[in-house]
Parts: sequence; structure tokens; C-alpha cells
Amino acid sequence: MRLSEIDFGAALAVDGYGPGFFRLGGQAYEAPLLVCGGQVTHWGGYDDAESLLALAGKADVLLIGTGAQIAHLPDAFRAELERAGLGVENMDSPAACRTYNVLLSEQRRVALALLPVHELAEN
Repeated sequence: MRLSEIDFGAALAVDGYGPGFFRLGGQAYEAPLLVCGGQVTHWGGYDDAESLLALAGKADVLLIGTGAQIAHLPDAFRAELERAGLGVENMDSPAACRTYNVLLSEQRRVALALLPVHELAEN
């Protein structure tokens, strides 16, 4: 098997995550995050649709990490994002991190909104 390093260009990939934090570009963040291209900003959670609506035209798909477990997005919240032309996919935050990195490696226009994982599931 041949392994090769992925070049994400100016975009920031998720380096890691754990209880209460995410690591991107070698820096740890301990709050809900919004990641698009090379920028990481604070996200106010489901009460902050405006930050996500600003991504319309910049991202084709928005991955929303709902924490340690997958959760349904509030209907009005999802509808507002979809009306703005954002393709929205919700999943637990660890899966959202992994999916974001894969799509980013494919040079896709992807954004990531993450709620912290306070407890990792036991396998």
C-alpha cells in the first residue's frame, strides 16, 4: 500500500478532536466552530443561522456536527439554510470532521459547523 500526504492548500483540515475541543491547523479550539476554507470562527449553535447563511455561494455543502451523537436539526433552522442554497448534512461531530477532511481532500467547496463532543462514545 502506498501512502501519500494530502495537501489541503490554504484550507484547514481537522487534525483531531476530543472531549470539549477540536484541533485545526495545530491549534486547539474549545467552542462551537465554523470552518470554511482557511478560516475558523466561533459559531453560536442553532441560534446562529446568520453565520451559516453567509456561506451561501462559498460552499456547496455544509456539514453540521451535532456533538457526540447524531441529532435532528430544528426544522426551521434547516429550511432556512436550504432556502439559501446550502446543501446541509448533519451527523455526529466526529463523523462530520472525517467527512469534511475527505471532501476537502477532493477539493470540494465544503464548510463545517461543529458542536463540541463532551463525551466520546465507548465502542
